[in-house]
Amino acid sequence: MKLRSWCRLLVTACCLLCVAAPAFAGHGAAHPDKKAILLATFGSTVPEARAPYEALEREVRAAIPGVEVRWAYTARMVRDIVASEQNLQVDSPAVALGRLGDEGFNRVAVQSLHMIPGFEYLGLLHTAERFEGMPKNIKQVEVGKPLMYTAEDMKNVADAVMTAVPAERTADEAVVFMGHGTGHSANAFYPALQYYLWQKDANAFVGTVEGSPEIDDVLAMLKKKGIKKAYLLPLMSVAGDHTVNDMAGDEPDSWKSVFAAHGITPVPVVKGMAAVPAIRAIWVEHLKEAYNRLDD
Repeated sequence: MKLRSWCRLLVTACCLLCVAAPAFAGHGAAHPDKKAILLATFGSTVPEARAPYEALEREVRAAIPGVEVRWAYTARMVRDIVASEQNLQVDSPAVALGRLGDEGFNRVAVQSLHMIPGFEYLGLLHTAERFEGMPKNIKQVEVGKPLMYTAEDMKNVADAVMTAVPAERTADEAVVFMGHGTGHSANAFYPALQYYLWQKDANAFVGTVEGSPEIDDVLAMLKKKGIKKAYLLPLMSVAGDHTVNDMAGDEPDSWKSVFAAHGITPVPVVKGMAAVPAIRAIWVEHLKEAYNRLDD
């Protein structure tokens, strides 16, 4: 009797092991990589300004086909405004990476759509470092360089931004690119871009809203050269609030008004850099570099 009972137990145990074996075999097995792309930009509260994002996404999908593409805004203030006033929910980079991890994506290429490696870019790097290697899914996060990062980038950007200048502009008229500016040391990229622009066009200038060179620096150079007309273009990813108000607005302290007050006819060009194909191409190349580092 006892012998038969032990035999039945042994047979039952063997059956259970056979059923469980596939599950145990897969438990420690490596899961196939699931890759994604996250496009991270400062963001904009101006709906019309966001249209170039669609063109950029199309070009990203064409360059790296078959990969999930998501968006994130790095500026909390912008996220809050578009959520409360436009009913548009845009994730922060941290939330976007968390969602990707929850959905099983374990290798992510994050592309910075910032102009320079300033505070916003460094914050993006910090977020990526926090997520990389966490126990929850994501094994690797690679961050693509912002628009201007190397000397080669500066040369390419100098070429690219000049393609945004209206064809009717003449050589004796100025082109002034208005950047955001920053208190970070990366503000040095603006005067560096000025150097490379002057290799191509003696009447192309760079100024910033919150950094250096300032508008007064630009005006002094224009007056010294006797320039009477200047095309104003935003050196920002999209033509958002700074472009609409600080550059092209009717307020007395807008760049358009200040230039006019100094006897220089302003011609605002309300077109962000993401609307310039040659600029988008640089970001896409930086993304491809980051994406190709996945698995390294």
